[in-house]
Amino acid sequence: MAMNRMLLRGLPHALNRVPGLRRLPIFRLLAIGEMAMVTRRHMEHLDAQERRRLATLVRRGTAMSPAEREELRALVAKLDVRAFAGSAVSRLSPIPLPKRFTRARY
Repeated sequence: MAMNRMLLRGLPHALNRVPGLRRLPIFRLLAIGEMAMVTRRHMEHLDAQERRRLATLVRRGTAMSPAEREELRALVAKLDVRAFAGSAVSRLSPIPLPKRFTRARY
């Protein structure tokens, strides 16, 4: 509910501030909003410290040590990438996907 309210209030403001956003068709804007909601739901599987660490590791990019790469793998595994991708595709697909693709494994 809060996300819908945020989109309704924030979208007109964003349209005026972000160049080119006004030219995007509404369906693309809705798709972006849907992906933001799916991402948020999966990011909630990490606690605040893990989310900060994930952001730090992603910013480091290829300069990570092998131990940091393993830590990144573990954090991404907690996000359940298969369910995340399935949820994203399911939100945009006109045909329902099988539950084995969209259901989380935890």
